[in-house]
Amino acid sequence: MSETIGVGDISRDLDGRRLDYPLERPTALEPPTEWVDLRSRCPVARVGLPSGDDAYLITRYADVRQVLSDPRFGRIGQGDDAARLTASESGGAFNSDMAKVLPQTGEGHQRWRRMLTKWFTARRMAELRPRIQAVADQLIDGLIKQPKPADLKAALGFPLPVWVICMLLGVPDSDRDKFSYWSDTFLNLDRYTDEETRAAQRDFGRYLYGKVQQKRQNPGDDILGTMITDADAAGEPISDEVLVATGIGLLVAGHETTANMIGKMTAVLLADRSRWERLVADPSLVRTAVEEMLRMDTNLGFGMTRYVTDELELDGGAIIPGTTVICDMAAANRDERVFNDAETLDLGRTPNPHLTFGAGPHSCLGQMLARTELQATLEVMLRRLPNLKLAVDPADLERIEGLIVGGLRTVPVTW
Repeated sequence: MSETIGVGDISRDLDGRRLDYPLERPTALEPPTEWVDLRSRCPVARVGLPSGDDAYLITRYADVRQVLSDPRFGRIGQGDDAARLTASESGGAFNSDMAKVLPQTGEGHQRWRRMLTKWFTARRMAELRPRIQAVADQLIDGLIKQPKPADLKAALGFPLPVWVICMLLGVPDSDRDKFSYWSDTFLNLDRYTDEETRAAQRDFGRYLYGKVQQKRQNPGDDILGTMITDADAAGEPISDEVLVATGIGLLVAGHETTANMIGKMTAVLLADRSRWERLVADPSLVRTAVEEMLRMDTNLGFGMTRYVTDELELDGGAIIPGTTVICDMAAANRDERVFNDAETLDLGRTPNPHLTFGAGPHSCLGQMLARTELQATLEVMLRRLPNLKLAVDPADLERIEGLIVGGLRTVPVTW
């Protein structure tokens, strides 16, 4: 019979230590040293969050996939006794507010996902790809005019996905800077005060509410307009609140994650420049290379949190109801039980069933968009910047602290 564990049980600590989460990393591109031991000896480990609350960290591929695929468990915020990520009053308020508006489980959640999934089909992404490449070309035009070294993240990684999201939501170019600020405010755990965070939430909500009213009069073919048109045609009109929450979710989920991944992907490829040279010589490897970059990313951020409402049987034990679980997809992506030579970066690895985008009913809706952005951007960089190099030692790259999704502070490059 498996052992039953819950918050407060110290028997699941690693070597008697209560780990602080997120775990520290030796350098910005290296994984935490504890991952191997956690997967082998303590696959369900008690950790302390920045808020001071306890949660349980799971690191094995099978366990992470099982929890993420279980439709019973939603994100934290569903229970009064769920762990808080931060001590800030507003640190998780925005996600909690969205959870109240957007259905998180059941048929309502699946219906909402189906409405959005229509927008992220392979056909639509193929149609969008040339526009993303044009954006990347435009941003690289600006990059190469800068003095060397330049920050690739600031010049390309950060603006590209917010430009794309604005494009999808029908937002004018003049409002891109607002979207960038709002995204950073919502996802940073410690940079902004409660008052600044609440003000950003309020301003973005008002902005999107105005945009929804415009779309009701003239829907157009962007995401919000398409959702309005489809819902009306089905005789099930969609509320302003759901549309606003959808816009918020697209920005929160789709900007900072991809912005940081462009920088991290480039840094990893340039850290051992033979990788970059191989892709320049053989661009047909871009698709598998992007998947391997996603698998090998050590800075996916906080992982996915789940609030356990029913007893949960895992390989490492049974978790009692009322427990907050953190699914560390980055650790699971290096599980030797699933991936041959898991610590080795293989640009041609296939198959590559990584969990970077999650699994199950809450898997990332925009994963097709993220893949398209990363592939298109990498293709343009390889074509335009074949001589690209890191301008610093890889060990000197700095992580952003306090950001939920994880990333590098800067990516200094020369060419």
